[in-house]
Amino acid sequence: PKKMNESPLSGSSAFKARAVLLGERIDLRAWGTVDALATAPLTVAVRGGGVVVLFRYGVTVFFNVSPVEEVAFLSHLGPLVANAYETPETEEVDIRIDPSVKEGVKGGAVYLENAEIERLQLIADVLSKSVTLALYESRVAADLDRIEPFAMELERTGRIAGKAKDLVRDIGAMLLSEQRMVGRAEMLEKPETLWDHPALEGLFARLEDEFEIRERYGVLERKLTLISHTAQTLLELLQNRHALRVEWYIVILIAVEICLSLYDLFLR
Repeated sequence: PKKMNESPLSGSSAFKARAVLLGERIDLRAWGTVDALATAPLTVAVRGGGVVVLFRYGVTVFFNVSPVEEVAFLSHLGPLVANAYETPETEEVDIRIDPSVKEGVKGGAVYLENAEIERLQLIADVLSKSVTLALYESRVAADLDRIEPFAMELERTGRIAGKAKDLVRDIGAMLLSEQRMVGRAEMLEKPETLWDHPALEGLFARLEDEFEIRERYGVLERKLTLISHTAQTLLELLQNRHALRVEWYIVILIAVEICLSLYDLFLR
């Protein structure tokens, strides 16, 4: 990322990082980079000495920002958020600055050598992915719960109720939305920060491992695949049932035509 200013947190020894998933997307182009501390990802300073890192896939990560300043910032950011969620997903972690401790996570807190912008951006990247995964995990779990009754009915009776058609439509819309979002967040991609600061790869790997980003993404991907296959199976069953019904209509029409023809011949 292009570094523009020094970190406002350089003199701090302990503070909190808080990630908030606001909506599906943030229009960062409309925000601009005039007052940015750094870009890729966009990093800005807020009143009170805090720092905020913004991601286009709907996440903001606050460092050492008071609740009052956070509310004020989110109010200002609100018009740039597309499809804002009624209840934003959040996640937070304590940050400790201690050059004598190896950088990484210990006792639930992240220890850093210093509070420079690039280190904050790495933490923000991992936190933003973690909070995004948390949202998808809850959504996918709910969709799997909705599918289970239909699977049990299919196993018990060999048929599915007509209302499954609405389920297939809902699942299709969910898959399209969430696969776009997961792809937009680029869960398995390394942040651009590492291109300019390769020495921080070890720190990033430890953070990614601590928050189990790759493992959680793998589980989520498998569940999405299961839902997709289930939706496809339900759709095929509905289509087959519709095709069978049409075939019976054709048979009935042919039978009626034959009966009418025989009746006509009998009268003659």
